[in-house]
Amino acid sequence: MTFLLDVNVLIALFDPDHLYHEPAHRWFRSLDRDSWATCPLTENGVARILGNPNYPDSPGSPAEVLSFLADFAKLTNHVFWPDDISLVTSDLIDRTASFSPKQLSDIYLLALAKAHGGKLATFDRRIDTASVIDGTETLYLIEI
Repeated sequence: MTFLLDVNVLIALFDPDHLYHEPAHRWFRSLDRDSWATCPLTENGVARILGNPNYPDSPGSPAEVLSFLADFAKLTNHVFWPDDISLVTSDLIDRTASFSPKQLSDIYLLALAKAHGGKLATFDRRIDTASVIDGTETLYLIEI
């Protein structure tokens, strides 16, 4: 199985002061032969947040964060998934469902994981799985 890590999981892995740092590492160590994925949206998100000089104990610029992420990916079973589905045309997304603008990124990531035969790994218990075909089965909630 390949797990697409959402931005909060990536941040929790890289920030030792993050509330879910330990649960993130405990889960990540349990992957064994499973792989983990990033996509442009999650890579941009982690670089934008951790690379912000206002982030507490920021590890550096966005470029430095991306370099760290690249080095980390080389050490583990990393897979890169391109942003190759569209919210507009994908048959995986129920556009008749009622969802808010705040949910669009989560819905996109869930559909991307489904399209690649994986699961979206997250701590977020509020993701609207009904907006994605087989969304409930595609969501993996990391134990806190």
